[in-house]
Amino acid sequence: MTRLTPLSLALVTASLTLSSAMAATDDMQNMDHSQMPGMDHSQMPAMDHSQMQSMDDGQMQPAAPTESRTPIPALTDADRAAVYASPTGHNVHDTALNYYFLADKLEWQDADNGSTLAWDLSGWIGGDIDRLWLRSEGERTNGKTEDAEIQALWGHAISPWWDVVTGVRQDFKPGDPQTWAAFGVQGMALYNFETEATAFIGEGGQTAARLEGDYDILLTNRLILQPTAELNFYGKNDPQRGIGSGLSNTEAGLRLRYEIRREIAPYIGVTWNRTYGKTADYANDEGEDRSEARLVLGVRLWF
Repeated sequence: MTRLTPLSLALVTASLTLSSAMAATDDMQNMDHSQMPGMDHSQMPAMDHSQMQSMDDGQMQPAAPTESRTPIPALTDADRAAVYASPTGHNVHDTALNYYFLADKLEWQDADNGSTLAWDLSGWIGGDIDRLWLRSEGERTNGKTEDAEIQALWGHAISPWWDVVTGVRQDFKPGDPQTWAAFGVQGMALYNFETEATAFIGEGGQTAARLEGDYDILLTNRLILQPTAELNFYGKNDPQRGIGSGLSNTEAGLRLRYEIRREIAPYIGVTWNRTYGKTADYANDEGEDRSEARLVLGVRLWF
């Protein structure tokens, strides 16, 4: 019988322990964990983190006040009176007297029957709402006045862009002087189109109407092209003045001006005049053409 020494016994014990551990490890690796009854995490209620009360740094600050610590008192009539002349508010339109004058056409024309000097003047004096308007236009050919008139009208603003006007018109030529009552509108239509529409009632039941328009086309800041148009209508024939009923005459023009200063602008252009109906017949009787084109040179002034 072999006798085991203490050292041998210790070695045998260690070997047996190591073998048992290795066998247990192999058994665990071969084990089917799916067959083990254990905790099913899918059955566990999920934790709703949105229900968790978190610390908001902003809630640690005091809420902003909704009212001023020193409330502003309500506006009173006494406060308004201290600022405005009237407690009801500020008057936009003052009573200052202003004026404006425009020589839209002051020109020489190369007419078929000689040299012609023509003018178209207008101006006003008054305030923002009510103004006295003055207009004049006419022609002198070879030193003789062929056409001349002047108008005095009271204008009242009905909008920022339109005025109604009423007053009188005095014709000096052609024929004997004639006085008309005048009323109409003037102002700026779409796209800065300057417009005048005036009706007239004259002596002996004669009636007339005039439409005028012009438009500024800015080629540069100082070079401006201006097309113009004018139409005249009359209610009945007037052989003494060479005027027929209906559309009597038209004038179209195209002027190119250069503004040396805003107030002074020389220009060059052309005009085309035509008579119609009975007016054209009267012109033929006087040896004049139905239509005529003219070269024009002039200056435009305002102040």
